[in-house]
Amino acid sequence: MHKDELLELHEQMVVIKDYFRSRDEVDEEIFEPYEGLDVTPDDVHRSKSEHKHAVFVLGNALAGAMSDGEFSSAGRLGKRMEELADDAESKI
Repeated sequence: MHKDELLELHEQMVVIKDYFRSRDEVDEEIFEPYEGLDVTPDDVHRSKSEHKHAVFVLGNALAGAMSDGEFSSAGRLGKRMEELADDAESKI
């Protein structure tokens, strides 16, 4: 995936995050790991690896927001996103 495509994906995922943040039943703390990274789609000067890591961390948070438990489809997706985020972080 090219960096511009990754930035577009990151931007779309932030839109989804904002939707979930607006819902009362979603715990806002679920997005703190992503927000703690301080990497946004607007940060074009950040490396591709940093954006990739941010996308996986955000994907994990989004899956958690949709999940009913670790063994639901979203829960399994969240677990995989967590593994990919750890791998991406090791390459930064």
